[in-house]
Formats: sequence, C-alpha cells, structure tokens
Amino acid sequence: MAESVVLDPVDLRLLRLLQNDARTTYRDLAAQIGVAPSTCLDRVTRLRRSGVILGHQLRLDPAKLGRGLEALLSVQVRPHRRELVGPFVERIRAMPESRTVFHLTGPDDYLVHVAVADMADLQRLVLDEFTAHREVARVETRLIFQQWDCGPLLPPGPRSGAAAGAGPATGHGPAVGAGPATGPGAAESG
Repeated sequence: MAESVVLDPVDLRLLRLLQNDARTTYRDLAAQIGVAPSTCLDRVTRLRRSGVILGHQLRLDPAKLGRGLEALLSVQVRPHRRELVGPFVERIRAMPESRTVFHLTGPDDYLVHVAVADMADLQRLVLDEFTAHREVARVETRLIFQQWDCGPLLPPGPRSGAAAGAGPATGHGPAVGAGPATGPGAAESG
C-alpha cells in the first residue's frame, strides 16, 4: 500500500483547482492561491514526483464516438488463480469497449465498465468476449442510465472550505486534457 504524502493548505488548493481544470496556467493558479507562479511550478513538480499527481488524460464522450450504451459487468472467474488473473485482465484491458477494470473482493472477482454501440453489441461482447472463455463462470450485466463525476479527491480531514483552501467543488469533476505550453498540463501526460 502506498504511503500518504503530507499536504499543506497550498497543496490542497492547488489539487482542488487542477482537478477542476487541469489546463489552468501557473500564472492563474498563483493568482487564485496568492503565491508566485514559480511557487506553483515547484509545488506541482513536487506533487508529480511524489506520485500524488499521476498524469493528465483526455476525456471523451462515448456516445459521440458511437458507444452510447454503457454497462457494468460483474464477472466471476473460476478457478480464481494467479496464473489466470494476469492474462484475463490484459485481455479485458485490450478490448476497445473496456473503460475500467476493478479486481474485487466478495462474490464477484471483477467489475468491468464497458461502452458499446447498442444492446446487440453488448450481447456480442458478453457472449463472445467474456463467457466464451472457460475461466469465466458468470457475468452479470447492469446498464448505466446516467453517471455523475464527483468533486475533487482530497485527503481525509476536516470538511470545511478553510481546511481545503476553497469552498465546495464547482464544475462536473476534473476537467482534463493537454494543457497550454505554460500550464501544469503541458509537461507530461499519463
């Protein structure tokens, strides 16, 4: 399990702002926090090096890409042995329909978020890509009607705006994408 990193109020405000808009420039971050742009650069660099910031990614609308139906597939694998886990996960990750894969405790071994074109495509995926494999004992499908992004992820602690350096999160979750050449998102992608 990874060690947690000690974050001060400036770090917390930076993380909140960057999760709401990863393309914010260091100059704009500095103005909102009340520190120098070079301080923002140093802080973001330290947060990247310590592994708090893992990278930046571009979010796409699945429906606009012809994948308007999303589902969660609960999958049981039998026998649930280490030599099957790696290949199973890699096969699922390689599927263009797969969005996220979770390895779980409890009656199901995996939860897979998928995006497909329609019900026929979902049926094909379940029958041809999941249950056609001997190790897959069961697949249970749940359609996703709607989903919402939640506020920025911050360490546990007091839930007051002063502790995090800002009020409640605004926006619809982290805005992500490649930032401008002068912003925190310009240096790397994840």
